[in-house]
Amino acid sequence: MLKDSYGRIHDYLRISLTDRCNLRCTYCNPVELPRGYFAGTKRMTADEIDKIVSIFVNSGVKKIRLTGGEPLIRKDAKEILQRLSKYPVRLGVTTNGVFIHEFIDIFKQTGIQSVNVSLDSLMKEKNNSITQRDEFDRVIRNINLLLENKFYVKVNMVVMKKVNEDEILEFVEWTKHQPVHVRFIEFMPFSGNHWSSHKVFSHKEMMELISSKYDFIILPEIKNDTAKRYFVPGHLGTFAVISTMSEPFCSGCNRMRLTTDGKLKNCLFSKSEVDILGALRNGHDIVSLIKNCVATKEEFLGGQFTSRLEGTDASKIQNRSMINIGG
Repeated sequence: MLKDSYGRIHDYLRISLTDRCNLRCTYCNPVELPRGYFAGTKRMTADEIDKIVSIFVNSGVKKIRLTGGEPLIRKDAKEILQRLSKYPVRLGVTTNGVFIHEFIDIFKQTGIQSVNVSLDSLMKEKNNSITQRDEFDRVIRNINLLLENKFYVKVNMVVMKKVNEDEILEFVEWTKHQPVHVRFIEFMPFSGNHWSSHKVFSHKEMMELISSKYDFIILPEIKNDTAKRYFVPGHLGTFAVISTMSEPFCSGCNRMRLTTDGKLKNCLFSKSEVDILGALRNGHDIVSLIKNCVATKEEFLGGQFTSRLEGTDASKIQNRSMINIGG
């Protein structure tokens, strides 16, 4: 069992398969990253991921989600999915949706039931502007493909003021006729993404907007869930808000993050990292490193800032870019 000093049990591991992506969303993948930025990264091999996962599972991990970058662009992604499917965990994937049609069969074979797809606009031109690529039609087709094959589909929308908050009602309307589970995510600060409190459209603002058109029901909380979930009667799907910035959920956090270069982060916003991969390659026991990393977790948002948006100075936050952490 992996427990921190505040009594939180950590049984959920998010693994970044790669820090590369075929899209260029600026809130995740800063445009000013220099050419060759990722070239020197020593990434975990499939064998190493398998070995590390076996240790985490033996330490109590019950859920694993593969992230990126875009995890499905990794050449051995199918092999990694097959390897991890042997463990007694709930296995999930977060993807930008572009390559889902190439993986639908392996998703079925490996027992994946839930897929998270990133989509920040339902308007093709706006989505292309956010992602800097023209993949909107394919992503929509692949979301429909997942639904046709009875996958539980969560659609992640990063809400940015004066960018796409005007589409929130359209996303809720989408849940009327399709069993999609939309998650509105408050814009978060990471290295290079030009975050400011003025760009955050808060949970409160979202709910005020949604309530102007819809009557909804608050769904029961799920233990350790980051999302506040809601349901419009008569709709096939649901919507939720991940209120990291305005109403953090740190008290119930059970997450750990393993970057593609094998560094363990005990919080999305943690300053410190533990080199799990380096220790493994040098033949050291990594169990004690994992336990110590979890034990030293800060109580709140990596100890770097508070939920007072106006007082948050993004320039003082010490962290990687989102693409270099893993979603």
